[in-house]
Amino acid sequence: MSFEHHSSDEQGARLVQLKGRIDSATAGAFELAVQDLFATPGARALLDFATVDYISSAGLRVVLMAAKRAKQAQGRLLLCGLPQHVREVFEISGFLKIIDSVSDRAEGLRQLNA
Repeated sequence: MSFEHHSSDEQGARLVQLKGRIDSATAGAFELAVQDLFATPGARALLDFATVDYISSAGLRVVLMAAKRAKQAQGRLLLCGLPQHVREVFEISGFLKIIDSVSDRAEGLRQLNA
């Protein structure tokens, strides 16, 4: 399975819906999808993993890069919709200790606009 993404503006935040496998073959496309999320100071973004089947360390590196850019831009990055098997990868890697995650898109948008 390949990787797809769709970006849209939702309630003043950037929503990036992710789908498929995020691995070494697709991490470049994922990076392109998120590299400009925090070009504007104070930007807010929500990465929706609800339809992600797999994420490798290459994908985790892109998420970490986005989190660092968010911090530098004094913005906010939230993850949402992590399927259990993807959530486990984030937990084992320790990412959920440094990057906020919520259960679904509606909750993520609510928190970004609070």
